[in-house]
Amino acid sequence: MIRELTPEMRKELVAKARKSRADIIAMTHLAGSGHPGGSMSSIDIYTLLYHIVDMDTDKIVVSHGHTSPAVYSALARKGLFSPKDVISGFRRVGSVFEGHVEPTVPGVVWGTGNLGQGLSVGCGYAVAARVKNTAMDCFVVMGDGEQQKGQIAEARRFISKYGLTNITVIIDNNELQISGSRLEVMPQDFRKEYEAAGFAVLDVDGHDFSALYKAIRKAVSDTKSPYAIVAHTIMGKGVSFMENRAEFHGRALNKTEMEKALPEIDLDWPLEELAALRKNPVCEDIPETRWPFPKLTPGPRRMYGRDVLTDNRSALGNALLDMAKANREIPFAVFDCDLAGSVKTEAFAKEFPANFFQAGISEHHTAAMAGAASTQDLVSVFADFGMFGIDETYNQQRLNAINRAHLKLLCTHLGIDVGEDGKTHQCIDYLGLFRNLEGFSVIIPLDPNETDLAARLALSSPGNYLIGVGRSKTPVLTDDEGREFFSGSTFAYGKAHHLRKGGAATLFALGAMSAQAVKTWEILHTQGIDIEVVGVSCPFALEEREIREAASRGPLFVLEDHLTVSGLASQIAFTAATNSISIELIPMGISGFPPSGPSDSCLARFGLNPEALANRIRVRVKGKV
Repeated sequence: MIRELTPEMRKELVAKARKSRADIIAMTHLAGSGHPGGSMSSIDIYTLLYHIVDMDTDKIVVSHGHTSPAVYSALARKGLFSPKDVISGFRRVGSVFEGHVEPTVPGVVWGTGNLGQGLSVGCGYAVAARVKNTAMDCFVVMGDGEQQKGQIAEARRFISKYGLTNITVIIDNNELQISGSRLEVMPQDFRKEYEAAGFAVLDVDGHDFSALYKAIRKAVSDTKSPYAIVAHTIMGKGVSFMENRAEFHGRALNKTEMEKALPEIDLDWPLEELAALRKNPVCEDIPETRWPFPKLTPGPRRMYGRDVLTDNRSALGNALLDMAKANREIPFAVFDCDLAGSVKTEAFAKEFPANFFQAGISEHHTAAMAGAASTQDLVSVFADFGMFGIDETYNQQRLNAINRAHLKLLCTHLGIDVGEDGKTHQCIDYLGLFRNLEGFSVIIPLDPNETDLAARLALSSPGNYLIGVGRSKTPVLTDDEGREFFSGSTFAYGKAHHLRKGGAATLFALGAMSAQAVKTWEILHTQGIDIEVVGVSCPFALEEREIREAASRGPLFVLEDHLTVSGLASQIAFTAATNSISIELIPMGISGFPPSGPSDSCLARFGLNPEALANRIRVRVKGKV
């Protein structure tokens, strides 16, 4: 419940907001960059929220993260840290007070910068509160220009469907954006858009603390619908020559302008003193963001016998269901985008309907929502096709990585194993994308048994995980004596798997392509050529030792249904080059955009079927046998 706004408190907040406007002007001027205009129009909103909201139980999400000067100052004036530290550290390397809000700053719950994300983040918090059965109010502060983003419409529909009435949107409506008038840049009646989604909409003066408080109190008290509060504000409010001028959206005051502004603001310290502070070294002891994560038991594993023919995606769905059953006291939240049957989350949805959230075809929103939910001491799973859960939502997954979330991203239909859907659905660049995201562990399992083990590890471990599988049925791999290869009880992240022995060369195979590699070995074996077959499920954790040992055997062939320029072959080449390992590398993967057709036909088109692979390897190593 929000705190009461007494006349004394209102007077105090008015004074604090005035101080904050001076902080904003000073920090952006001294940094020589920043966004003072929107920060000054939204500072009254932040000042009020941070003083009336219980920040231990409720959430304040800042969607337009460029208003960081206002956020930092409001939190400082609340007493969470020193305003001087903000002004001296703003936008300096090594300072937590970065150009856009980051969760390393006390009071900031999620790092934003790319517009349109905040409402989805709020949904993640609301979903988490629901599955945990805890009370929580979430306030999402947004800019007016960012309402043009389509992801916001996706979030509104989700809020309406699931009745997330504990979400309150507050829009800083200063009517200006970078290019000028909001209504000229992109005409939009977002009042009607929110009302159409079932929101109650209130218009208030965004600089009147009493009016703002009254609207917020009504939104929190009414549990029948979510609320959108349109706070009418003035860009650059508080400095006369800045008011209603779009140029100050993203431009700091120059020296002459700063001298002109000083008589109108209430700066606590001489500007020269603050400037001198910025010459001091910055403390680079930035705390690591540590979100809670529940302690789970992996439960008894499933074993798929060598005579079983199933697909890795089914094994993934089975492991998810098993883990949820084995940890019924731990809340799970599983998010789907109209693909439950294909990504194999239907069984979970049937067993745990209150923990399954069908978002429809709204991948951008769902990726951000699932990421935010994952930080709330539960298991958050987003299952999707690779093209949509990775390629289409790369920006959202990048933000999940930046925020150090615990998302479990389960993607099917990777590579060219998607059936006949063709180019638009063939996710052949996922490694090229995810190799850029620090903090995401990537697992591409070899067969159903390893899929089961990998899923149990990912679902019970903190941090972001991507588990990627194809569509088709995948043989259970066996050793050379016919025993199931993955018969152990645990998954060791980064371990490569030596499926067959040989000394003429090494064939590295990515994920489920290992079955093709084993068949290739069998053909070559009958011809008197034995190569080492190494299955790789953790492409970004392949040990240097594996590459060095392979180089000693001869050529390194790399088999993958991924673009060779950015996949496993590329990763092996990078590791070799940066560790001074001389290798003879022969990539065998995808180039260009594959044709439409059955997966086996597509593989054959690129010479990735066992017969073609064996012939190519034989020609290359024949003189070395």
